[in-house]
Amino acid sequence: AFATLGVPAPRLFEAIARDTEQRICNFEPQGLANTAWAFATLGVSEPRLFDAIAHASEQRIGTFNTQNLASTAWAFATLGIPDPQLFEAIRQESEERIDTFTAKNLADTAWAFAT
Repeated sequence: AFATLGVPAPRLFEAIARDTEQRICNFEPQGLANTAWAFATLGVSEPRLFDAIAHASEQRIGTFNTQNLASTAWAFATLGIPDPQLFEAIRQESEERIDTFTAKNLADTAWAFAT
């Protein structure tokens, strides 16, 4: 709700980032993508958190659905966080399943890779 409403909550997001870093191995793909999306929507860049999200995402990229792939790429691109390994994993997985992407997934993914 904070991200959707654009309500800044810096201390809350800092606490979420630190706790998430510790429990990232318990996150499912949707949780990884949603966390990245929320931080990016508010423009909150937490380098250690995004490193953890990238690493966990790379390991599970085959279990991401198309929305997770597009949202993760969008979040990293929105914050200008370069992670070549993550983007390569997203590229490969996206190419294999491109015919299952929605129009929004296609647009978000194209934008992320163009940014």
